[in-house]
Amino acid sequence: MKPFVVGTRGSALALAQVDLTRAALAAVLPDLPVEQKVFVTRGDQKLDLSLLRANEAGGKGLFTKELEDALLTGAIDVAVHSLKDLPGHNPPGLLVTAVLKRAATGDVLIARHPHTFTTLPHGSVLGTSSVRRARQLCWLRPDVGIVEWRGNVQTRLRKLGESGETAGIILAQAGLERLGYDLGPGTLEFGGWRFHVSSLEEHLLPAIGQGAIALQSRADRPEITAILQKIDHPETHLAIRAERELQRLLSGDCALPVGVRTRIFGSRMQMEAILFGAESDPPKRSKAEGEAGQPEAVAQALFAALE
Repeated sequence: MKPFVVGTRGSALALAQVDLTRAALAAVLPDLPVEQKVFVTRGDQKLDLSLLRANEAGGKGLFTKELEDALLTGAIDVAVHSLKDLPGHNPPGLLVTAVLKRAATGDVLIARHPHTFTTLPHGSVLGTSSVRRARQLCWLRPDVGIVEWRGNVQTRLRKLGESGETAGIILAQAGLERLGYDLGPGTLEFGGWRFHVSSLEEHLLPAIGQGAIALQSRADRPEITAILQKIDHPETHLAIRAERELQRLLSGDCALPVGVRTRIFGSRMQMEAILFGAESDPPKRSKAEGEAGQPEAVAQALFAALE
């Protein structure tokens, strides 16, 4: 049988996402041989680019283009992405064919001292490379300073341990848990340091697609589509369709300063969003609800409410 070739970035988190994909495939197609190819994206190479300034970073496709090119040339059968890295539009000929079951969507504060976001001392400095997080944090706590920290999870944790000035960093709960960190005790052990962990779910709305793993493939490969649809998680895919429709309507990429939370209760879908414009302007916030089976319609209603 011809190997099923999976493309991925080479970070520990990206490889953990491939492991989850492999496990899902093995559960439904145990005899399917799976190979992986690792790619270095422009976002991995250009660590000097600012992700807080989208124009400098180049915006769309910073962490996805090399994988998408490999799909289009047939070098790989599927690209495994952290869905929040994907631009709002697929390149012509490519689809998000399936998504795995969504993990936790919230962000967490990893702090050097036992503080939550609300108890951080006045003037504390936090590290993040996400414009969405930065804008929400500064809106809620104008006294808090933001510095841009890039790199993988381990790099950021090491930098936090060595830093004498930064109070904490903001990371996705899903990514930490996929790397094997147990956040339940409210602490995180790394490199001899003991950091304090607190949820930001009540403060920050997550990124579009946060906590979801996207499996992208070519639209003209029905045999690949048939395989991937066997591991698609329908409820997650409905939520993702809604969030990516909102992203499309906002003409946004992964650097768009918008936070979205989508919930499905039976046949109903609820969405809420916060959208930032000019630095001096207050954000726009709104909610929408509709039929879960019509996710694009719910997203369109939310977009209209944000206008």
